[in-house]
Amino acid sequence: MNTFRCMACAWAMMTLAVTSFAQQTKSYDSYKGLVMAGYQGWFSTPDDGGNRGWYHFQGKDGTFRPGSTNVDLWPDVSEYDKTYESPFKLENGKPAHVFSSRDASTVDLHFKWMKQYGIDGVFVQRFVVDQKWPLGKAHHDTVLDNAMNSSRKYGRAVCVMYDLTGMSPGDEKVVLDDIKKLAGKYNLFQHQRCPQYLYHNGKPLVAVWGVGFNDGRKYGFKETEAIIKGLKSMGYSVLLGVPAYWREMVKDCDKDPRLHQQIKMCDILLPWFVGRYNEQSFPGFKKLILEDMKWAKANNVDYAPVCFPGFSWRNMNYLKKQDVVGMPRNKGAFYKMQLDFNAEYAQMIYIAMFDEIDEGTAIFKIAKKVPTPTKGSEFLPLEKGVNSGYYMKLTGKAAKKLKKRLGVK
Repeated sequence: MNTFRCMACAWAMMTLAVTSFAQQTKSYDSYKGLVMAGYQGWFSTPDDGGNRGWYHFQGKDGTFRPGSTNVDLWPDVSEYDKTYESPFKLENGKPAHVFSSRDASTVDLHFKWMKQYGIDGVFVQRFVVDQKWPLGKAHHDTVLDNAMNSSRKYGRAVCVMYDLTGMSPGDEKVVLDDIKKLAGKYNLFQHQRCPQYLYHNGKPLVAVWGVGFNDGRKYGFKETEAIIKGLKSMGYSVLLGVPAYWREMVKDCDKDPRLHQQIKMCDILLPWFVGRYNEQSFPGFKKLILEDMKWAKANNVDYAPVCFPGFSWRNMNYLKKQDVVGMPRNKGAFYKMQLDFNAEYAQMIYIAMFDEIDEGTAIFKIAKKVPTPTKGSEFLPLEKGVNSGYYMKLTGKAAKKLKKRLGVK
């Protein structure tokens, strides 16, 4: 009898703990009022256990070394529990270290920062091409597992985003099969059991990025329609990532009426603005955004504008300094300009990106002291007079402004 009482008591205490933990975790019922960032989670090292080598650190020749790399920014790794020695040296002759996205401690620190600076959460990227590669799938499965755990721990929102870049016809089944597995694994349709997963319009949200671009993709509107209809039939709400000039179907956009048809099938529209304007040209871009919003409202689609802190891909494209096509950060002035405008007019905001050091759009902590420059590996340090958390701080302030305007807690 005493044993039975002890077991019953232990069970009650465990149930109470679980219930208490669930109550402490905020339930994310809508994207409205939130500022969410994209989370690539694709960086690997040879010693992180994933067997992918220097993935997304490596240059075009497949190596990560002085003169060959894919990244333009260097992470500030001073707060990471686990780091990895790179082939690069700092000015003092010591080895420069990086992180691996595969490590649970890395993801946990990133979500800790999100809470600290008031960033609502992230869209965790799942790349269709990686889903077909066992090592790639295993890596991103691990990253998502860690993100789900840390998002619950820190009360941040998480949403899955499928990046279709590189997808081939027939791969739409890869997307639909994957989300079915994730739904079961994470109880996506039982919001009380997974409150940190982002819902919108009463349903779990899934983002699909890469529809309507005119850059020669193998897949087309037939495949994207199958994905959208498949997700809708399963009971998801859908966010669609499209070109910046989707409304008039010019410049970066495919001129096909099916794009507008598919946008109208979805719940949220997300135009890709990265690299489309700089600090000087953004004021002229405001009219386009406002007209986009009008179209979206008239067609019962929510609209999520993109803000990005800067842009650079010198090392990725092996460009000379004078040939660099980029958008300077200017100590946050460029980013703040976008955030202030969109916090005044938008219902929700997408930040590109949390951890994207490849193209210089990362808002997380980047280093002031970078490795010694070599042709093909010249890194952009954090600007003087700016602390490493500044871009996350700006993001959190924009989130507060947006919530106050919309009356969202």
